[in-house]
Amino acid sequence: MRPAHVYARIPAEQHTELITALHGPWRTASRMVIVVCSAAGMSAAEIADLLHYDPATVRRWITRHQHEGQAGLPDRPRTGRPRKGSRHLGQRISRLLATPKAWTTARLWRALGRPQVSLSTLRRGIREQARWSRPRLIAKSDPDHNQICAGIRDQITALPTGSVVLAEDETHLDLIARVRSCWIPFGIRHRIMTPGKNVRRTIHGAINLATGHVHHHISVKNVSVVFCSFLQQLLDAYPNAPAIAVICDNGGTHLSGITQQWLDEHPRLHLIRGARYSPQDNPVERIWAAMKHHIANTAPTTKADRIRQAHTFFQHRTDTQPHHGRALDLTLATGPYQDRLWRSFGGDAERLCPCWIVVPVRC
Repeated sequence: MRPAHVYARIPAEQHTELITALHGPWRTASRMVIVVCSAAGMSAAEIADLLHYDPATVRRWITRHQHEGQAGLPDRPRTGRPRKGSRHLGQRISRLLATPKAWTTARLWRALGRPQVSLSTLRRGIREQARWSRPRLIAKSDPDHNQICAGIRDQITALPTGSVVLAEDETHLDLIARVRSCWIPFGIRHRIMTPGKNVRRTIHGAINLATGHVHHHISVKNVSVVFCSFLQQLLDAYPNAPAIAVICDNGGTHLSGITQQWLDEHPRLHLIRGARYSPQDNPVERIWAAMKHHIANTAPTTKADRIRQAHTFFQHRTDTQPHHGRALDLTLATGPYQDRLWRSFGGDAERLCPCWIVVPVRC
């Protein structure tokens, strides 16, 4: 037979643990028990003695349940302690960060006069005003940039009908890997092997600003003879063009006596030098950025493998990608190519940079 009555027998330690839980994480449940016991006819003093509360606390929860129901039994939102630091600490941080500098949490803490806050608290305040990132390098540009661009515009306009205009630039291709941020599984970090000795090659590139076609040449060194050889490659690519204008920067190989002598012997090619310190004007710069992103985080064992990677990039590139999704910065075209270039941008003049030239169609 089952016993008539069953009583729980727990030691004093377990009893204390139960009462602590009812006053802690289960305090909302204990308030419900207070309401149930009160509805059963127990007095506030009896309930307080049972659950180890003060009678005034018991009466307060019973009153709140009568006014707000069950929704009034959980804890109400609390304001918490006041924030550390002055009210204007965020404004002071913002003013300091406006000055370019290698700001760290510790350096900001010292610049703020060593406020009475921990570095972790200060870091939370900094995150409200700034983000952790690298500054962006920009070229200082030529002080006569606008005048030089106007001169380029006049030279292009004076070209005969059917002329070809290209933008040219050079870059280096290194055997050592260029490391870029990428997705990596948790718990590991990819390792890119470095060569024992770096080997460098030079890439000359030119883009037809009307069709988007890219010409490139890889050489051992960037010297005047190689640059003239690349110019000859451009001449051979357009045998029927009455004139070929190549816009380049003011590099040493572009200004050398060997290059000038070669230009005198080939009057069909016109070398036009752009503004100094203005790489943002040249769309070939974006092609170099895309190529280096293509070969990033790879470690070929030989220089020939690295060169094959560069050739593969250009082989898979289409003429409809002037420089991978970004609007052409230099829009120079003459003859029937101008209309094709205009249609490739959907007739949107805002996407054509006016720094060099936009000429009317001349057929």
